[in-house]
Amino acid sequence: MKNPSADLLNPKNRREFIKKTSLASLCTLFGIDLVFSKNIPKDYIPLAFQDADPFALFKKNKELIVLNNKPWNMEAPAHLLDDAVTPSSKMFVRNNGLIPENIDVNSWTLTIDGEAVKSPKSYTLQELKSKFKQYTYQLTLECGGNGRSEFYPPASGNQWKVGAVSCAKWTGIRLKDVLEDVGINSNAVYIGYHAADKHLSGDPAKEPISRGVPLAKALQDETLLAFAMNDEDIPLAHGYPLRLVAGGYPASASGKWLNRISVRDRVHDGSKMESPSYRVPCQPVAPGEEVAEDQMCIIESMPVKSLITYPKSGAMINQGRKLEVRGHAWAGELEVASLEISIDFGATWKKAKLDRPVNRLAWQHFQATIDFPQKGYYEVWAKATDQNGISQPMLVPGWNPKGYLNNACHRIAIKVS
Repeated sequence: MKNPSADLLNPKNRREFIKKTSLASLCTLFGIDLVFSKNIPKDYIPLAFQDADPFALFKKNKELIVLNNKPWNMEAPAHLLDDAVTPSSKMFVRNNGLIPENIDVNSWTLTIDGEAVKSPKSYTLQELKSKFKQYTYQLTLECGGNGRSEFYPPASGNQWKVGAVSCAKWTGIRLKDVLEDVGINSNAVYIGYHAADKHLSGDPAKEPISRGVPLAKALQDETLLAFAMNDEDIPLAHGYPLRLVAGGYPASASGKWLNRISVRDRVHDGSKMESPSYRVPCQPVAPGEEVAEDQMCIIESMPVKSLITYPKSGAMINQGRKLEVRGHAWAGELEVASLEISIDFGATWKKAKLDRPVNRLAWQHFQATIDFPQKGYYEVWAKATDQNGISQPMLVPGWNPKGYLNNACHRIAIKVS
């Protein structure tokens, strides 16, 4: 079965669609007049219509923020992430290359190879679905650079605010079951993924991204080769027809459009595994300090963090009214032990009601009711503490050259009148 949303991602198909649609209809769609339309050369596509609409292409809520279009990168404002299970329409998009075109699931295969397998082996999608037991988990995926925009001096890269995180329901098979079927050697230490997306340069010899995880992470029950998200085929922008999902690690470890996994006898050395990509200084550094590449360590488990999803920042309420605040908290490989709320810039904290995760590596929901003592401006801050007793910092944590792992307390503005 072919994913229909792939058609308009193909520039050739998009051009054909526009050619077959009258310019008058397109102008009606955009709500403007096309002045001097009679002078347009045959087959010319006006610039305004040449770029794809990501909201239509990816079926995204139009409140999502587009950070980049080559490759596509989009995030959700915090208030859009209020759902317990993140729907596709509100899920962030993080790409490094060009989304694959003309996907044919009937010919799609996954190959397991590498120095540490007994013998390379390939599977069709149907073989993966029929041969191995299927599992469903809700798993938190967060971009390693989520919150990058708050670092100073500024760090290079997409200037994510707080919405590059999601917790969808994923269905697939356990990677460890496939590795057991293939047979891995005792020298296996890491896995690396390979995928069908294309490098921005168009060079077929280059991979836009090929990251991986230590073998221990690959063998966890929740590390999936997923083919469904929220009980439907994975949307194209999120890895259709097959992806790796390794919750709790930076989302870059969960490769999309998966067609090969290499079992390595060393730390994987694919694209974006090299320093400084997805690495932070092994020791704290001063803001703006240069860090030698060999002094940068690979990010594994993400830090404890929380997000206020209701109300929207800037809400106004009447004096005397109680305010319900809610959101989510997560802690990488760990569980969140407590969630506290402050309305006095951290001078005092009140415990919120915190739910247990539906399964390991899922985010946890919190809720609190707040009284405000008088009229005026307030900020509501949320602080999560993990099971090891580590809490979120109140402000942006240690600076790093790539702006990773900002887990400062999330805060929203409230006006009481």
